[in-house]
Amino acid sequence: MTGVRPLLNVLIIAAMGGLLSGCAATVVGAGASAGVAAAEERGLDGAVDDLKIRTEINHLWFQKDVEMYRKVNLNISEGRVMLTGVVPTDQARADAVRLSWQATGVKEVLNEIQVLAAGESGWDQANDLWIQNKLKARLLTDSDVKNINYVVDVTDSVVYLLGIAQSSAELDRVIAHARDVSGVKRVISHVRLKTDPRRNGG
Repeated sequence: MTGVRPLLNVLIIAAMGGLLSGCAATVVGAGASAGVAAAEERGLDGAVDDLKIRTEINHLWFQKDVEMYRKVNLNISEGRVMLTGVVPTDQARADAVRLSWQATGVKEVLNEIQVLAAGESGWDQANDLWIQNKLKARLLTDSDVKNINYVVDVTDSVVYLLGIAQSSAELDRVIAHARDVSGVKRVISHVRLKTDPRRNGG
């Protein structure tokens, strides 16, 4: 891995440049700026740590298979890596998980990758994007939800949630919003409560 470090450092510095210039939506995930990242429950340091993990996993995937980089969605919260998307084989799914565990700082890999069954041509990605944007809009306008702490991903009309909830009541609201969006098949939550002792290694 020593040969990878210089490249990772360059990528992280470049990404942090985007973070500080207000382009963090592409590098931090839930945050739109350094200020927003600092306001997240994971804090700015947590956002930067997750960014380092993202950069390393993306590099490992790109080295292994460009298609893996394209087909697998990567979301991270406090070292918890959630993988979604659709790949053509069980081996591709296993490789994506195995490589994710190799990144420094990974605490957990949540494997939600689907394998495309023989004869299937894919799924309606435009509909997934519509569901995702619809749900994000609902969370944004709900004053009882701290939306910056949530990651929303949609694959084949299944909603996947990751992040940190202020309370059980808030999480229930988020899940209810997701279930209420037209076309959603089911909702899978990997959200942890703010008070969950596992957040501090407990």
